Amino acid sequence: MPILAKGFGDANAGIRVYIAKPPPMAEYGNLAMVQPLHSGEIALINQACGNGWRKVFNVYAKMLFALNPTQFSFSQQASSWQQYRDTFLLQGASSTALLFSMPEVPASTKTVHIIAGRTHAKALLDAGLAAQLSWLNNEFAVDQHNRLLVCPYFDYRQLNNEKLAFLAQLIKALDD
Repeated sequence: MPILAKGFGDANAGIRVYIAKPPPMAEYGNLAMVQPLHSGEIALINQACGNGWRKVFNVYAKMLFALNPTQFSFSQQASSWQQYRDTFLLQGASSTALLFSMPEVPASTKTVHIIAGRTHAKALLDAGLAAQLSWLNNEFAVDQHNRLLVCPYFDYRQLNNEKLAFLAQLIKALDD
């Protein structure tokens, strides 16, 4: 039985990031599918939910800009990660999604699945995620067959620029 993805962004996203919970706002409390965000909606979430959500969106956009531009065109769509975040991130045809559900693997041979946080990854495995993770260290794991990665939570302190660069290398290596 297929898993019904729930979250923000493009339902056909090539880059899918998984975190445990949606923003604590009434309009997102009962998401039943992937819904695209609209222009300005990230700013509204940041204003209503605070610094933690601002970090998630910022780190997501920074990660996209760290990816190999011959593999992914995100950095060619805007002049900065900030502009990309505000103009394209998690919108309809962005090829990005932030999901609050179980990863469906393998969903596509080109889809990249990123679970943000070791604790969340372990909870998903306990809930039945069919993945064979190879832990590279305490923070990063790879399931090459399912194009699934585990990385630190999307927060500046946990996923700093050095670790973002490492994550970008892992994503590139999925195609090697």
